[in-house]
Amino acid sequence: MKGFLEDANYSIGLLDEGATLADVIDNCIYEHTHTGKRAFYVGDLGKLVKKNIQWQNVMAPIKPFYPVRCNSTPGVLEILGSLGVGFACSSKSEMALVQDLGISPENIIYTNPCKQASQIKYAAKAGINIMICDNDIELKKIARNHPNAKLLLHIATEDITADEEMNMKFGTTLKNCRHLMECAKELGVQIVGVKFHVSGSCKELQTYIHALSDARCVFDMAEEFGFKMNMLDIGGGFTGSELQLEEVNHVIRPLLDVYFPKESGVNVIAEPGCYYVSSAFTLAVNIIAKKSVEYDKLLPSGVEQTRNDDEPVFTYYINDGVYGSFASKLSEKLNTIPEVHKKYKEDEPLFASSLWGPSCDELDQIVENCLLPELSVGDWLIFDNMGSGTLGEQSTFNDYQRPLIYYMMSFSDWDEMQDAGIASDTLMKNFFFVPSCIQLSPEDRFSTAA
Repeated sequence: MKGFLEDANYSIGLLDEGATLADVIDNCIYEHTHTGKRAFYVGDLGKLVKKNIQWQNVMAPIKPFYPVRCNSTPGVLEILGSLGVGFACSSKSEMALVQDLGISPENIIYTNPCKQASQIKYAAKAGINIMICDNDIELKKIARNHPNAKLLLHIATEDITADEEMNMKFGTTLKNCRHLMECAKELGVQIVGVKFHVSGSCKELQTYIHALSDARCVFDMAEEFGFKMNMLDIGGGFTGSELQLEEVNHVIRPLLDVYFPKESGVNVIAEPGCYYVSSAFTLAVNIIAKKSVEYDKLLPSGVEQTRNDDEPVFTYYINDGVYGSFASKLSEKLNTIPEVHKKYKEDEPLFASSLWGPSCDELDQIVENCLLPELSVGDWLIFDNMGSGTLGEQSTFNDYQRPLIYYMMSFSDWDEMQDAGIASDTLMKNFFFVPSCIQLSPEDRFSTAA
């Protein structure tokens, strides 16, 4: 079995009925322990199939456009392309990556709010016409470089929580939309719709109500200028939870029926990113160094020390960090906790611990404070929900290698794809059979190759 990060010649293991992803991780750790302890991912591509079914059951007919920046690995993109998902691209490289899969320009939108002129020209040449705009400078740049562009005006949304009002970093006001339409009319640029985005951390679903109301106002405004509006993009912010998806749908569905009914001809799309990929990938990392530290250095400021001074406290360094798979840790809280791979007794003592990446940089802290049994150099830690963020664009700090990726899918998910007729011949050639791991002796287990 081979793991690839950028090579299109990837492979997907079909799991026999008796095999599980835990077996795959066990086998990979076995091999890496003997051939070189390199961090690796195991991706369950069947979860993409399940997530798409869930989306169709709850959110149809809203069409998903997957943001490529969330996870640009070839297995993910090809599976989603086979499922009929569109793609939201933020750069020339992402547009080219998706086009190489044979995705038509109509199923690609250029979502970067701050576009380079050269990349706008690339989109024009590739026939990718739908793009986002939220200011007049960007509008003029698009007019110069892409005469056939079809713009979605990105409007700001307001998340009102804890009696505070916070505006999104990107997006324009309703008042400025009129100015942008006047400019577009003078420049001969088409405006065809509206986009807004509600963050996944937003707890107030009322934000969707305000955003949809504002979008309807922009559509009405566009009629005054003679623009034919036919697209509404409700953005991303979908966490992957079925409950959250149902809650959002419960709020927006009545408003869509009133503001943008089917007979209006408006196509409603969304940009679910981590919704599809976050839970599909598990990361395994190896402990490369260990030391004892003073307990008070692990405690956040203001936290009272309650520990016995005689207990050891450990700092562990692992072979991946914020300059790789944990890059999102620089801007947001880690949404997964480490799991120890090796077996240990339930009554085994737990010690205050912190986890750091391999760079020796003060920013390269992955987990500030957690409780773990005492571990040794060479032990493995497992992180779930690691599919969204930097997969496909990780840096290689110093000499540390990028993690390998092992794609898997169960036979039931495979059958689901076959029955739906969404598995292309190109995709099919990447599959291979993985028998039940419990039937394998160590010398028969699959190996890895860079």
